[in-house]
Amino acid sequence: MNAIAVSVVVPTRDRPAALERCLAALARQTAPGLEIIVVDDGSRDPAAVRTVVARTAPAARLIRGTGEGPAAARNIGVRAATGAVVCFTDDDCMPQPDWAQRLAAACATNGAAAGTTRADEAAGSAAAASQLITHLLTVTSLDGAHGGLGFAPSCNLGCAAPLARRLPFDPSFPSAAGEDRDWCARLGHAGATLRFVPDAVVLHRPQLGLRSLLRQQRRYGRGAVLYRTGGDERRLAGALFYRRLAREATRAGAGIAALTVLAQVGIAAGALQELALRLARGEKAASARRAAGAATSS
Repeated sequence: MNAIAVSVVVPTRDRPAALERCLAALARQTAPGLEIIVVDDGSRDPAAVRTVVARTAPAARLIRGTGEGPAAARNIGVRAATGAVVCFTDDDCMPQPDWAQRLAAACATNGAAAGTTRADEAAGSAAAASQLITHLLTVTSLDGAHGGLGFAPSCNLGCAAPLARRLPFDPSFPSAAGEDRDWCARLGHAGATLRFVPDAVVLHRPQLGLRSLLRQQRRYGRGAVLYRTGGDERRLAGALFYRRLAREATRAGAGIAALTVLAQVGIAAGALQELALRLARGEKAASARRAAGAATSS
């Protein structure tokens, strides 16, 4: 383990307070040779990001991104990384001290790994409901025979650097929705296993209320449609997921259960919105082709 140099890539945009918590957590990592790369994905106040990095992680590398979304920002970070292993987390996350070391050890023998992401207690009920859904999507995707995951969120991933460079995130996903699912699927198609490391823990503290939870879940619904229309028709949420979601949400209490139901409504609304937009774009393109054909024939 001492020979492994680890790079951690953190995309950020317009969340300096959250970024400061994230960098403070990364400063406590036990992994030797840790390199922190912050990619500012077009923050409106880049000076605030520079101040946070200089104050909290002065040895970190700060790169100004293109504003094209977290997938593109992560790719920029991977290209800049010098570690043998690249780990990914988000600016609203707080990895626990042994997180990078645990992921890096798994990646050294397996190529790719993902840990457990939990809602921080300070994040509130909406964040707890959101994280419950994501966590169950992860654990129900686990292949019991081979110990590999079919899905893990990009806030808690590790990958051997050569594999990360061969398998970049797809920048055509414009927001934090669907790009992690696409990456995990392409990892599997490449013949690699995403090893589950339950003790590699990240605490997630998104700023979510009722409205922002619904906006987030609508975005996830749109991302799911983008993923499925990209050529991979495998379902992520099957009967096992929904049974466990109903059971775990009920155990968490009436408030979490109600928010979980609303989140599912948001996902459905986002999926329908993306499908409608795609249908409208398809009809517009078909009309343009018909008009061009009529002009040519005349």
